[in-house]
Amino acid sequence: MSSSVAGPDCCGGLGNIDFGKADLCVMTWLLGYVNPWDSSFVAAILTIAFNPLFWNVVARWEQKTRQLSRAFRSPYLACYFLGSVILLLNVLRSHCFTQAMLSQPKMEGLDNPTAFCLGLMLLGVGTLFVLSSFFALGFTGTFLGDYFGILKEARVTTFPFNIMDNPMYWGSTANYLGWAILHASPTGLLLTVLVALVYMVAVLYEEPFTADIYRQKASRSHRRS
Repeated sequence: MSSSVAGPDCCGGLGNIDFGKADLCVMTWLLGYVNPWDSSFVAAILTIAFNPLFWNVVARWEQKTRQLSRAFRSPYLACYFLGSVILLLNVLRSHCFTQAMLSQPKMEGLDNPTAFCLGLMLLGVGTLFVLSSFFALGFTGTFLGDYFGILKEARVTTFPFNIMDNPMYWGSTANYLGWAILHASPTGLLLTVLVALVYMVAVLYEEPFTADIYRQKASRSHRRS
């Protein structure tokens, strides 16, 4: 998802977390609840890893070849098509995530009213970030429109981009974390860590490329003037 028009990062989202300092004993303890060979768990891992890879590969291919824009005779229709596919893939990812949690044991320590309320709060915050990001960017801004040549005139600096970078990614991560806590699921917690790591890699992959698109736009505008 595009974050090229986000404002300055004052919080850094989850990007400032040093996962290298995570307590490996805790991870080992969580793994004790998980059957890594369970088909639902494997499906969840595959969909979590595949989705950002898919939209980045297709978007870069489009940016270089304009094949989708030619096929649909419009960059906007092509972007709407890719965005719709991404949405369907995200629904599939969420379904696989949920099925993986339901197929594996719960953690008694998370199965209490306090944890339930925390999960609801995380879902609320995550949904707020996801929806406010979408409304700030619009459909094409959210779904990689800059790769289709649909560029914004100015950077978006309204909420939530005025408090963190890539709020849609971290809002989505918060949703998965809240969903995992609501289900008292160690499997969900482990999968949420994977979601966060995959998004961090996606950001490292996307941001320099998208920044270059806007540098090229600025250079062309400067030559015309």
